[in-house]
Amino acid sequence: MTTDRHESIYDRGEMYEAFYRGRGKDYTGEAALVTSLVRDRLAGADSLLDVACGSGDHLTRFAESFGHVEGLDLSEDMVQLARKNTGVPIHRGDMRDFALDRTFGAVVSLFSGVAYCADLDELTATLRSFARHLSPGGVIVIEPFWLPEDFLEGYVGTDTVESGGRTYVRVSHTVRDGGVSHMEVHFLVASAESGITHFHDVHRTTLFTRDEYETAFARAGCEVEYVKDPLAPRGLFVGTATPTA
Repeated sequence: MTTDRHESIYDRGEMYEAFYRGRGKDYTGEAALVTSLVRDRLAGADSLLDVACGSGDHLTRFAESFGHVEGLDLSEDMVQLARKNTGVPIHRGDMRDFALDRTFGAVVSLFSGVAYCADLDELTATLRSFARHLSPGGVIVIEPFWLPEDFLEGYVGTDTVESGGRTYVRVSHTVRDGGVSHMEVHFLVASAESGITHFHDVHRTTLFTRDEYETAFARAGCEVEYVKDPLAPRGLFVGTATPTA
């Protein structure tokens, strides 16, 4: 077995894709839920930007419902993989401060990407970036990480996935560090050709309160609702741009 090393899963796009597909993440159902939330608020929405789009699995589904879709991600590896998977424009950029040359009926960010913001100021900057890219009456949908009252201290997660001739084992341990979730993740990757490799990753995500999310939306000029659904156990915040006078 190779020596353990620290490496971000977001810099290993093909493994990320294989693991979460094999784990059974319901990209189709989640995209359908988000599409319905957008269309309930802006029936004519026909363009969408997916921020922190990862490997593009949501985007391929969104492209079936919207006439124009684009993605944005901070990881160059994810950007390249999403371009290959989707064939749509994928931009490399930071969600807290990016500038594209068009607006969209919807800007969405799933899989708790916004929780990587370090504090309320960064979360506000992120939502203001989203709002700047909205068409009139446009809709923002974000998936938070767990709210503080729902966080499980000391949670241990384990998954084993077989995909493409490889076996992936993921073990995680999560603790609270003040207002932050500190999750250490270890991966074993095994194949007949390469044997076993091991790397670990650390994810620090902010345990924003519901009030903090709603405050950030208000600062970005949006009205906001918090929606629960079986496909979104952490809930979804749905913001609508407030009309200007």
